[in-house]
Amino acid sequence: MLTAIQQPFFVVVFILLGICMIACLIAAIRGPELGDRIVAANMIGTLTIATICLLSYALQQSWLLDVALIYTMISFLAVVVLTRIFIRRYKSRAKEQEKG
Repeated sequence: MLTAIQQPFFVVVFILLGICMIACLIAAIRGPELGDRIVAANMIGTLTIATICLLSYALQQSWLLDVALIYTMISFLAVVVLTRIFIRRYKSRAKEQEKG
């Protein structure tokens, strides 16, 4: 478990991570371009992974690190898929501009 000195530190860190996640969620929703939304979604994934790792340390549960690794792989695949969609959309817009 956490010591008396570590506990307030972890509370502050978890609150800051939560605030950053909310800010990234707003950026993902309001992002003017698809690329901005992809970056915001990637950042949400990264912050979630950091939160799971810190939670693993705070609770001293090593299985949470396995969850973080699995989530990392899923997050990476999601970013790859979103990037491929972004590239396809960009290429189709470029072709439309050449025609029009």
